[in-house]
Amino acid sequence: MTELSRAAGTTPLDSPGLAGQWPAPAPGAAPLPRMVRAQAGLDLRILLRNGEQLLLTLVIPVLLLLAFGKADLVSVGKIGRLAFEVPGILALAVLSTAFTSQAISTGFDRRYGVLKRLGASPLSRPGLIAAKAVTVLTVEVGQVALVLALGAALGWRPLAAPAAALWVPLLLVAGTAAFTGLAMLMAGTLRAEATLAAANLLYLIMLGLSGILFPLSKFPAGMRPVLTALPGGALASGLRSVLAHAGGLPVRDLVVLLIWAALGIGLAARTFRWE
Repeated sequence: MTELSRAAGTTPLDSPGLAGQWPAPAPGAAPLPRMVRAQAGLDLRILLRNGEQLLLTLVIPVLLLLAFGKADLVSVGKIGRLAFEVPGILALAVLSTAFTSQAISTGFDRRYGVLKRLGASPLSRPGLIAAKAVTVLTVEVGQVALVLALGAALGWRPLAAPAAALWVPLLLVAGTAAFTGLAMLMAGTLRAEATLAAANLLYLIMLGLSGILFPLSKFPAGMRPVLTALPGGALASGLRSVLAHAGGLPVRDLVVLLIWAALGIGLAARTFRWE
């Protein structure tokens, strides 16, 4: 025992009597679910501190619902403005959060070397995509609650069957998976500036052509099958079928979303570059 240890009345850490009390080193990666939760928590904190992202995900959908839900800006037929616009704004919330916001933020994380550091960690490409999806779903819970509350305050009453409580979340999750996969595919292969331009351009295109704000009946009949085959069109159409027409599960729209999700996530997992 050393003089310092005698003076302090302690035993040195390398003493044979203590050697068996210390756990053996066990280097290795944390379980994948724990890594996904940690990365998702970090992404969520960053998103909540970013004013531009909050504008895109919260303020714009609310303003559009107020404008198109009450003002007679576009004819929606017999369905009623709020009955048409509330499901469309729900689809827009998913589009803005899962696609545009994620594509831009991930693209610039890649440019500034954030993803390069993640690439040196045990977090895999599928793990990163899963963390992004968890972040998006968390934000969307708040978005959906806000849109539904605002719609109800404006006088909206859904015409929905009891099973809508299952079909709506299923459609939202499928749409989230589709848009997140496409966002990660874009952000992982294009330069940040190209991702920024393309994400905003596609946001505007889907906003105008996917039946989110404007009825597809306004477009030529030959274009409608193509527009409903887009993820934005399928999500808006499916939500409107459930919430405005008391329909059952819109199988066609759900299948379209699942196909886009499989393509986007599959290609992103194979082609995503960390830098």
